[in-house]
Amino acid sequence: MHYPELQMFFATSILHVHLMQWDDVNLVDQAVNRCNVVWDSIEPDKRLHCHGLLFYNELLHIFYLLRICDYKNATQHVDKLDAAMKADLQKMKQIQALKRELDVINQDLSCSDPGIPYRDRLALNAKQAQVEEQLSNLTGHSLTGKDALEPAYFGNVRREWGDKLELAQPPIEGEWLPKSAVYALVDLMVVVFSRPKGLFKECVKRIQSGVQNIEGELARLGVNDSMREVDIQHSAIWMAGVYLMLLMQFLENKVAVELTRSEFVEAQKALLQMKSWYVRFPTILQACGSIIEMLRGQYSHSVGCYSEAAFHFIEASKLTESKSLQAMCHVYAAVAYICIGDAESSSQALDLIGPVYSMVDSFVGVREKTAVLFAYGFLLMKQQNLQEARLRLANGLQTTHVTLGNLQLVAQYLTVLGNLALSLHDTGQAREILRSSLTLAKKLYDIPTQIWVLSNMTEGCKYSLLQLELNSLDLLTPKMQQGSLYQQLDEKGNEIENSEYQRKKEIDLEKRIADAHGSIHHTELVERVKVEVYKLNDFDMKPGTAEAFMGVNNLDIPESVGLSPSTRRSSARLMDIDIGTRGKRKV
Repeated sequence: MHYPELQMFFATSILHVHLMQWDDVNLVDQAVNRCNVVWDSIEPDKRLHCHGLLFYNELLHIFYLLRICDYKNATQHVDKLDAAMKADLQKMKQIQALKRELDVINQDLSCSDPGIPYRDRLALNAKQAQVEEQLSNLTGHSLTGKDALEPAYFGNVRREWGDKLELAQPPIEGEWLPKSAVYALVDLMVVVFSRPKGLFKECVKRIQSGVQNIEGELARLGVNDSMREVDIQHSAIWMAGVYLMLLMQFLENKVAVELTRSEFVEAQKALLQMKSWYVRFPTILQACGSIIEMLRGQYSHSVGCYSEAAFHFIEASKLTESKSLQAMCHVYAAVAYICIGDAESSSQALDLIGPVYSMVDSFVGVREKTAVLFAYGFLLMKQQNLQEARLRLANGLQTTHVTLGNLQLVAQYLTVLGNLALSLHDTGQAREILRSSLTLAKKLYDIPTQIWVLSNMTEGCKYSLLQLELNSLDLLTPKMQQGSLYQQLDEKGNEIENSEYQRKKEIDLEKRIADAHGSIHHTELVERVKVEVYKLNDFDMKPGTAEAFMGVNNLDIPESVGLSPSTRRSSARLMDIDIGTRGKRKV
């Protein structure tokens, strides 16, 4: 017999395994294509009952496309899932409204008052039948106003029918993850794709919603702000681990958004939340250690603590086995050394950039390539090797624009190239490039880059602020000497006007940095000390807890969402979750 839904389940499971192992890109591609073929073979009316398979398949496709940095095509899948999620949430609102109406009708019918007219009782019976039919049509189940509860498993609390995201109709009516976790993943993917475009309002809304929902699920599992790993009920460890990993991803993106907007105090708060969870759940969140160190480096760099930033980036690279994440950390550390500005630091920067540049073509996707070309091009500029720098930067800009679509990184490339054009006295090109960069910086609410662009226009680049892709890294760089754009064009009026705007932005940025330095948490985040975690021992653990923790800790997390993958082979752990620089339980 032909069961395409069951074939789809196995096809997605196989893709899940290949994404976790990633031994051969051809095998991964074949698994992706197989999923597409099987999904297309399912009749359209039957797909309506494969809601869980739809989300499972689409999320796996997104993780794959993130891994290979195909953001353009991945966006289409994110939009599709977001629309499906919103439609389901709207349907659930309708169902809840009908249930409330049915409860009122049932209450009226159960009333023992003999004074209810016969005609009114008939009307209530008719209305009851009508509402039950509407509910049945919406849910696909025969409802009588009382819903059965799903049995608890893996520490899940008992859930009503509407909380379950069934893969398909029987015999595969099970679920990959609870609906709340899947929908949190969708919100997270929207954030991941919206942030590089500067859609911060949408990001903030999704992050707030995601964090609130996840904290609610953790509370239902008995996990609160004061709990440690050893306090979790054995039966709740698995699902608690899933939600904790998702929570860390939302907080990581919040740090990135706040740093991009120069909201340094808000970034502090989110980073401290990550640190608090990590310290209390070090085994479950072991993979987050390198990310927290990297974010500490980015925060340090954003507020001008370059030496401390380099330390944290190097430490982050030591805490991960992911070659991709190690490369990105080394690039970040290299730019930190460039910003320090002395000869020894420049030499250290070159020592870090060189190995990454030599192996950049071995990485999947172009994330590492665009980052290292940016850093290497800027180092060449500092060394006055302008023509070679121009070639590297132009190559990196083209790749970033075509493949990544990251407006923030595009703005950084444009500003460096505008600075370089001024050094070569190409004022016509410099004007167009810098104008484009300023437009993007304003769209992103990126104050440091706005100041950097304006300084090129009015002061001959008094200082520069670079923000590397992915995590909004603000970097003040050494002065590059040349006349400003308006000085070279002899446009005194424009120079004065832009100088006034620049000074206003400088005062704003200086205040934000001063507020960050004045915070009681600033030193804790920038100091050259690794995060100390609570260490478990045999006396702390409940029977069987250690084995359960190891199961959670071995969640595979694709590099394309930001955390390093587990070294253990993952074929045996199929029904776990994962998301991609940057998520989370096994793909």
